Amino acid sequence: MRTILLLEDDDAIREVIHLILEEENYNVISFRTVSDFSERDKSINADLFLLDVMLPDGSGLDVCEQIKSVQSTPILVMSAHASLKDIQSKCRPSNFIQKPFDIENLLKQIKAHLVQ
Repeated sequence: MRTILLLEDDDAIREVIHLILEEENYNVISFRTVSDFSERDKSINADLFLLDVMLPDGSGLDVCEQIKSVQSTPILVMSAHASLKDIQSKCRPSNFIQKPFDIENLLKQIKAHLVQ
C-alpha cells in the first residue's frame, strides 16, 4: 500500500482528501500544521507528499524545499492563492494543483506521480 503524507490546515478539505485517498487504498497520514508535520515519525517512508501552501504556522513551500533537500519523493503542492510561477521559483514541486480542484484531477495527478 502506497503512503501519502498530507499537509493541509483546512479541516474539511483535509478530511475529504484523507477519506477519498483511503477509499483509493492509499495509506494516508494527515497533518494540520508545519509543526505537526515536522514532528512526524521520520521512519515512515512516504511515496508522495501533498502540501498546502498557506498554513497557520509556516509555508508549504518551505516544507517542499526541506523535503527536496533530502529526498526525491514526488511532491504535489495545492493552493488557492499562490501562482504556479511563485511555486516553481520557490520549490519546484512535481506538480501544482490550483484550489478549488476537481477530485478526479487530484486522483489522476497522484496516480501519475506514483507510477513514475
